[in-house]
Amino acid sequence: MLKAITPLKTGRCSYCRIVTAVLLLLTIPAAEAGDFQYYVVGNSDDVITDTGGLLVLQGGGTDVDENYVRMGELSGGGDFLVLRASGGDGYNDYIMKLCRCDSVETIVFESREAAFDEFVIKKIRNAEALFIAGGDQSRYVRFWKGTPVEDAIHSVAAKPAPVGGTSAGMAILGQFAYSAMSDASLVSSTALADPFHHDLTIESGFLNLRGMKNIITDQHLIERDRIGRTVALLARLVNDGFTEQGRAIAADRETSIHIDPATGEARVYGTSDHPTPYVYMLRTTGEPAICERGQALSIADVDVYRLSIDSTFNLKTWDGKGGIAYSFSVESGVLSSSRGDIY
Repeated sequence: MLKAITPLKTGRCSYCRIVTAVLLLLTIPAAEAGDFQYYVVGNSDDVITDTGGLLVLQGGGTDVDENYVRMGELSGGGDFLVLRASGGDGYNDYIMKLCRCDSVETIVFESREAAFDEFVIKKIRNAEALFIAGGDQSRYVRFWKGTPVEDAIHSVAAKPAPVGGTSAGMAILGQFAYSAMSDASLVSSTALADPFHHDLTIESGFLNLRGMKNIITDQHLIERDRIGRTVALLARLVNDGFTEQGRAIAADRETSIHIDPATGEARVYGTSDHPTPYVYMLRTTGEPAICERGQALSIADVDVYRLSIDSTFNLKTWDGKGGIAYSFSVESGVLSSSRGDIY
């Protein structure tokens, strides 16, 4: 059986809401106990609307309202689905107020088995907007990679329709991902001191979204001092032959970047409480000088373009306007910036 479900909030009488919830429980295919939870606000029936493509990547923290306003608009007011691997239905009412959609639904995965459930797959494929919540990205990789969920996410993006994620949800949207498979979150000092440390885990062959080729993402960048780990991840991508040129999109908390997957055009949004919302676009210019197990990393001239609210960027041409261009380098595990104290 499904583990939990909320009554529909449709503005009808209490009796009608109870009857609707009971009917929904009777008609939803059952999952094995503990596989997933399902919550819905609005109309649980499927609708079909005209949609447009958008990628929304947020670096974690307090959600940026504009994420859900724009995703709602490009969903055509259809069904908005949130995927998570922990938590509950906290997004439903919040997103519904912003997106003006037919429904907002949440599926919380509690096992890999849920990724093969027909009800779950149908809900994902029928979504007109899809958002992946924060938490632990290793659970997303373990639960979804190589399952019908992976294919269903691709089908939503290919409609095209809006797809987004925050924190762990953002982490898995690139062609490559820091998968966080160890017991500890990778920190910059560890990654720079040894780019083959067991905490540095990279996933490839998972999601393959238009506009995200050769890209790895990082989150909570300034807040948690993760710039060094982003550079180390890029060095490993090139060193290990994942790609000839590594690229990264790294966002700070309360900051999101919206990307048109067709044109590559992107711009940054933030919350009113975060005065300096930055997104960093990084690109390697060559192979690392030293990237070996047990040795400190050395790599020269990683291009950086720092975006803020008033700047734009194009991922196809990999250049921007209104931001700041500079570079990073690492010598014997020590990160430095060509702009001195600017990071």
